[in-house]
Amino acid sequence: MIQKLISAIQKTQAPIVVGLDPKLSFIPDRITSEAYREFGETAEGAAQALWNFNREIIDGVYDLIPAVKPQIAMYEQFGIPGLIAFDKTVRYCHEKGLLVIGDIKRGDIGSTSEAYAIGHLGSTKVGSTMVSGFDEDFATVNPYLGSDGVQPFIDVCNQADRGIFVLVKTSNPSSGEFQDRKIDGRPLYELVGEQVEKWGQQSMDGAYSNVGAVVGATYPEMGKVLREIMPHAYILVPGYGAQGGKGSDLVHFFREDGLGAIVNSSRGIIAAWKSEQYSSFGQNRIGEAARAAVLDMKEDISNALCSR
Repeated sequence: MIQKLISAIQKTQAPIVVGLDPKLSFIPDRITSEAYREFGETAEGAAQALWNFNREIIDGVYDLIPAVKPQIAMYEQFGIPGLIAFDKTVRYCHEKGLLVIGDIKRGDIGSTSEAYAIGHLGSTKVGSTMVSGFDEDFATVNPYLGSDGVQPFIDVCNQADRGIFVLVKTSNPSSGEFQDRKIDGRPLYELVGEQVEKWGQQSMDGAYSNVGAVVGATYPEMGKVLREIMPHAYILVPGYGAQGGKGSDLVHFFREDGLGAIVNSSRGIIAAWKSEQYSSFGQNRIGEAARAAVLDMKEDISNALCSR
């Protein structure tokens, strides 16, 4: 699966993934009002607003990018209607030719992780029929339970040609409370990175593994170290834009050939229409605002990689 992502990145010349993490506050009144008229101010109304918003964003950017990354929590908060909106979003992105990274951050004891992996990446037998759940192409995985929690995902990746990104050094400010703790003189995130590289040997796909890593753009020096520790892991890099990361922070996440990383931006793109920089688009052209933000991000990353 990682080779499919690499091919899509090379085709678009954009190592960018758009985070579909909608909040109701990101959505124009015209969209929420229409959804509430049809379904009321209910979970169903909120979910319909998310779906209509996502569709406009996707229509604006799908030809510029290789992948999207919907964060499932933004949908789960509205219960079953929200999950239906998540599922519709995944399916629509596939129709548009996009790869989907399910930002689910799952990880549990073996049998539970297996069920998570099957539900999001694989398929299961119902009677004589094989059925799929959400059918994403990749998923984010929490490694806190160790190999018991990660191995089932690797097994499903090998069976179904899918991929995962394991949390190694996350972009949030408090990540260091655990991830920077020293064990035998080394920070925990380095030890997790080494384990990701080992796990990845079970699922090689060309020069890279289907077992990738999540490393935040907000910690570029740590990213430089982790790039060396995990030479075969593709790195998913959150934290660009609204969280403070910029193109110049990203150069060490990439290998010399310009591959090795894909950079996420969520609200910097999907809520671009609300920012001063893209305010001229207004609430009736949110897809165009998102498109402009993607093009600016693409240029920023390209300039940084060319000047290193």
